Amino acid sequence: MGFRKLRVINEDYVTPGAGFGTHSHSDMEILSYVIEGSLAHRDSSGGEGVIHVGEWQRMTAGTGISHSEFNASKTEPVHFLQIWFLPESNGLVPGYEQKEFSATSKQGKLRLVASRDGGEGSLKIHQDVKAYNALLATGDSVSYDLAQGRHAWLQVVTGEISLNNTALKAGDGAAVSNESTLTLSAVSDAEVVLFNLG
Repeated sequence: MGFRKLRVINEDYVTPGAGFGTHSHSDMEILSYVIEGSLAHRDSSGGEGVIHVGEWQRMTAGTGISHSEFNASKTEPVHFLQIWFLPESNGLVPGYEQKEFSATSKQGKLRLVASRDGGEGSLKIHQDVKAYNALLATGDSVSYDLAQGRHAWLQVVTGEISLNNTALKAGDGAAVSNESTLTLSAVSDAEVVLFNLG
């Protein structure tokens, strides 16, 4: 059942021309992040588009939405994360929001990519969550203060890092509670996603 309001992190690799047929979701906030390649989507409202490398998309499933996702390329694979959160209330109006966050904006620092209030140009997510994305060069170190009563989930996208002296590598995730400061140190070039959770 996940951790706090975080329910699912799927790391998907889809071969050229393949994908996920039409399926339905309701009462869920879903973030998608493309690591390599490009991901096309269509939905029951008639909306469609493509998520490219470095772009994040928030989908509010709300009262219900049917959509499909597939590799937009006939020659290159797509690698992406899909992350599900419980919403702060049920029955929200379905919708999408999509933004690109440049590599420069997250190089050596935690860039806010999604938050309840849409602060700092982030996507607006209907839950008490802050999502950050960082690119860390070998030897880089960043710290993040966690307020009392808050929790965190760290997902390592690529490379190897040390989280408060715990070794993690690509594909690993760490649930964090009862820590006031998180220190992320890159053992090799790495990419991470960090969620601040209630």
